[in-house]
Amino acid sequence: MVIEDDQGLRLRGLHRWLGVTTNNEAEYRALLEGLKAVRDWKPDRLEVYLDSKLVVEQVNGRYRIKAPELVPLHKQATELLREFPDVKVEHLERARNRGADALANMAIDANVTKKTKTGR
Repeated sequence: MVIEDDQGLRLRGLHRWLGVTTNNEAEYRALLEGLKAVRDWKPDRLEVYLDSKLVVEQVNGRYRIKAPELVPLHKQATELLREFPDVKVEHLERARNRGADALANMAIDANVTKKTKTGR
């Protein structure tokens, strides 16, 4: 997850291992962590870009949530989104989201390397 200001300056970059999960679950968890991270800053306007079109459409109310494991994540996300006075959530292709994608890969690589070294 990458947090930038309105000038594109990176304010924060976070990554962590989530275990075995779907891309959409990981996308929801990144959204939740990002919203929690910026909440204390109380921004006037917030733009959220996700590379999961499904998650974007679900949080914007255009798609139903069919996967039961996404229901509680969606509920948490929509509750957090309501805390911001002016927020938009949009889709961004993975190719244009390289910073966040690189951080996600770092979390995966660190866990794979750790397991390989310990033999687990």
